[in-house]
Amino acid sequence: MDIRSLFAAQKYATTRPATEPQPSPIDALARAAGGFEATLRDAETTAQAAMAGKADPHALVHALAQTELAVEAAVTVRNKVVEAYQEILRMPV
Repeated sequence: MDIRSLFAAQKYATTRPATEPQPSPIDALARAAGGFEATLRDAETTAQAAMAGKADPHALVHALAQTELAVEAAVTVRNKVVEAYQEILRMPV
């Protein structure tokens, strides 16, 4: 067996079969929204526990920093979507 056919067989085995569905952008958006929601929920739970004296202040600061980062990312994505929509509206028909 020649080395090129061996490499071809290995490459063929590692590629995705054609019958597998490709992940859709909607699925990626749903996962991102779910992650955003989980981050906000965890931060809220940590904040409530900190107010009750059951959580470490460092955990609260970490949760709030994660929430701030998630909100900034969401705002950035929203701004890019709005900007793209405005560019589409400015296109001549």
